[in-house]
Amino acid sequence: MAQYAILAIVLALAAEFAKWREIGRTFFEPRLIEFTILHGLANALLNTALYTAGAFVLGLVLALMRLSPVAPYRWLATVYIEFFRGLPSLVVFIAFSLLPLAFSGLTIPWSPYGTVWVALGVVGSAYMAETMRAGIQAVPKGQVEAARSLGMSSAQAMRKIVLMQALRLMVPPLTNELIMLIKDSSLVFVVGLSAGQFDLTEFGRSTANTNVNITPLVVAGLGYLLITLPLSMLVRRMEVSRVTGA
Repeated sequence: MAQYAILAIVLALAAEFAKWREIGRTFFEPRLIEFTILHGLANALLNTALYTAGAFVLGLVLALMRLSPVAPYRWLATVYIEFFRGLPSLVVFIAFSLLPLAFSGLTIPWSPYGTVWVALGVVGSAYMAETMRAGIQAVPKGQVEAARSLGMSSAQAMRKIVLMQALRLMVPPLTNELIMLIKDSSLVFVVGLSAGQFDLTEFGRSTANTNVNITPLVVAGLGYLLITLPLSMLVRRMEVSRVTGA
């Protein structure tokens, strides 16, 4: 009861002394809220969809290479995964944005968006590959043996039996990786996007500086929460379903 009373007193004092009109004008300006959502959120959603698809496909290839009986494939996948998991995402962004300067004539298609998608896809695939590898190895070997006894090839058994079962185990941790990628997308300002190409965070920062108002940054933060919170809730439901067998 004492803890509830203290909390109530603190909230009452905050409500009494807060300058609500100033708070609303500084943090929740309606005009800037609409402007930020219409421009920055659309770019953030588009980037998320494209680099997630690329990261998933490349991550699956790397996971299969990591499990391959061919030693060079395993070595290449291991070096790739450990290298890009060990680098900060910001360093990867900067490196890919400078590649055209290091290699004359090299262009990344659809840049600067292409640079964003490639950089995030490379980082995400390194993390997703390990999650996929663990999911594949979690499927009992008896499933593969049963598939082979029915006349399936190794590729058919992997595609029709192992991956289908592993996917249910992969989805919750892969969703966590997706949440991480979405938050890492806030670093795309380093690739030099123009005003119309800004992601949610960079658009909010630029608009906040222009209007001398922090509302766009508040909206940017809420925008990322709007994307990531449903994904977090989905992960929790999947974890509960897997544990209970529902």
